[in-house]
Amino acid sequence: VAGDGEKDALPHCNLQVYTYTCDVGKRENVYLTAERVRKEVGEVSVLVNNAGVVSGHHLLECPDELIERTMMVNCHAHFWTTKAFLPKMLEMNHGHIVTVASSLGLFSTAGVEDYCASKFGAVGFHESLSHELKAAEKDGIKTTLVCPYLVDTGMFRGCRIRKEIEPFLPPLKPEYCVKQAMRAILTDQPMICTPRLMYMVTFMKSILPFEAVVCMYRFLGADKCMYPFIAQRKQATNNNEAKNGI
Repeated sequence: VAGDGEKDALPHCNLQVYTYTCDVGKRENVYLTAERVRKEVGEVSVLVNNAGVVSGHHLLECPDELIERTMMVNCHAHFWTTKAFLPKMLEMNHGHIVTVASSLGLFSTAGVEDYCASKFGAVGFHESLSHELKAAEKDGIKTTLVCPYLVDTGMFRGCRIRKEIEPFLPPLKPEYCVKQAMRAILTDQPMICTPRLMYMVTFMKSILPFEAVVCMYRFLGADKCMYPFIAQRKQATNNNEAKNGI
């Protein structure tokens, strides 16, 4: 209804937001926090797995502890959060599980082996879980896999593809990714890749011989796109060590 002044504003809603600090890489922490949520807020009907980290080192230069952290946060955490909240969803046959993975969970690149492996793992987990829910005929529980291209959050600052291609594939704005993901969730879309060109890259990777994929990567400048990012991280690490007298 159209009106003047305050009448044009959205109706006031008494919403409450609860926040909890939880190390999702530690299953005991996840289970304890999930129990707190159930007691203080209630049952969870929408689970969004979005936590992600990256080591920023070449494989042979990466400490084992950072590799383990990447796998625990980016992949293993999906098991713990889902095990914590899925039982009630199954009981009610109602809920939505959202896995925020990455385009690097569908096709890989050099230099970020731990990150790619963790995101491939998250995608595999999500797909297997989706099939399990379908096999159990739990049609009231929806799943959505979100695979965005490089998002401009600073996580991969310095990552560069071929300069002639960059205007056509710039880093995505977080707000755009959120809108696309929300639209997919609200319409029960099983999967969303942003931008749409990522669907084509995934399809080409699945049908072309490996050497042809290598040529495509080199043309796009995607074969070594993470190298500037890794170099920046290494330089920042060296500067911090110098400042601290290490």
